[in-house]
Amino acid sequence: MPIDLTIPRAEARVVTGVPGLDEILGGGLTRDRIYLVEGTPGSGKTTLALQFLLKGRELGESGLYITLSETETELRAAAASHGWSLDGIDLFELVSEEGLDPDSEQSVLHPSDVELGETTRGVMTQVEETKPMRVVFDSLSEMRLLAQNPLRHRRQILALKHFFATRQCTVLLLDDQTAEHGDLQLHSIAHGVISLQRTPQEYGSQRRRLEVVKMRGIKYRGGFHDFELDTGGIRVFERLVAARHHADFTEELVSTGTPGLDALIGGGLSRGTNTLISGPSGVGKTTTAIRCALSALERGEKVAYYLFDEGLPTLLARSKSLGMSLRPYVDSGQLLIRAIDPAELSPGEFAFQVRDAVEQGAARLVVIDSLNAYLQAMPGQKFLLLQMHELLTYLNQQGVVTLLILGQHGFIGEVRSDIDLSYLSDGILLFRFFEAAGSIRTAISAVKSRTTEHEKTIREIRLTSEGIEVGEALSDFQGVMSGLPSYEGKMAMLGDGEPPAHG
Repeated sequence: MPIDLTIPRAEARVVTGVPGLDEILGGGLTRDRIYLVEGTPGSGKTTLALQFLLKGRELGESGLYITLSETETELRAAAASHGWSLDGIDLFELVSEEGLDPDSEQSVLHPSDVELGETTRGVMTQVEETKPMRVVFDSLSEMRLLAQNPLRHRRQILALKHFFATRQCTVLLLDDQTAEHGDLQLHSIAHGVISLQRTPQEYGSQRRRLEVVKMRGIKYRGGFHDFELDTGGIRVFERLVAARHHADFTEELVSTGTPGLDALIGGGLSRGTNTLISGPSGVGKTTTAIRCALSALERGEKVAYYLFDEGLPTLLARSKSLGMSLRPYVDSGQLLIRAIDPAELSPGEFAFQVRDAVEQGAARLVVIDSLNAYLQAMPGQKFLLLQMHELLTYLNQQGVVTLLILGQHGFIGEVRSDIDLSYLSDGILLFRFFEAAGSIRTAISAVKSRTTEHEKTIREIRLTSEGIEVGEALSDFQGVMSGLPSYEGKMAMLGDGEPPAHG
């Protein structure tokens, strides 16, 4: 007799229709169970519920939206704002206009020891008539208010749970968390709990994040996951865990496009490593990163460049003036440049964009310019370090060459950074201004490399109309590590025909 390997209906999964959420849940919700979706007003509960029903309609599953908090007209208007039509989904206003009449002698809920309240019976009647496969109940807060008694409210919820358990439908109960101390009883009753949070920022757009608090029988991704609520619905950005993402790649050194720089760092940039380019403003950090990116583009690789500090037109114009035009690669799609507004982008969305560029766009070199602006998108330094650790580990495991630009405060004398990422970096390039022969020049040194034997020397670097030029190793530097280096050696500087005066 053949063995039946089909999955029992109760163990089958129901996709939510919310991009990113099904991945967090490991495939979706368990069918024919009751789930609690909680969040403060404006956090996106109704939008998530509508996406759940619309996905069911797409799959040929009937849906029912039972509302105590909004009218049918308001629901259809909310759906239309996202470009959705609710045709084919049953909408049921549980409390009628007459039921809310203050002159009505009979209360909306008339509980007794032998029958459930009008609200609960109204739900059951509607479900029996429409026989939906997906149900949304919006919201428990209104039922709590009408019940006027915690015991009576819990009794009604338990009655609904037992009723739905035999009706083969998956139910979302929405709750706006207006209870004074939270209602943990709902957590114990529900098969799973999804919490939506909305956090206002002092400047910029509000932050939204989602947490799967509980999910029986499902191995889900814990922790907070950023999400956006925009026209078109909710999109969840799964928290990046580098340990889940490994890829095979060939370990090799790739050229920066400048022989002197290659020699300084031990032969080139290693695949699967990240390099921190650090120095004061105007010293040439971005130009150096562009030269490395252009070299990758010339090899036929794809590059993703995330620009936080300056506008895209400025970057393209400046690169062209230095003989490193990027426009042809942007137009062909080989180079992806995204100008990022840190006030509008959540860290989770940024990590998602980088991952998408690597996995879907096949980017082999990633530039983040700069970490100073990216820091402003984070709630604190501790979280930036955690986020960057996961992101850099992920990129390294994908065999990507990563360049991180970190601006330092000050031009001469003591310079400092807002954050120390040196211990996370596989390599560090340090830029400094110095004085020689009455002019300000730029020095570069490699102070760290985990994969190559880098030079311990200091070289001069110069921006020219043909890109960047790195000179030979210089000697007779004084005060480099103090932050105020000066050069009094006999070797000629770049662009000089004669050695500098030396007294």
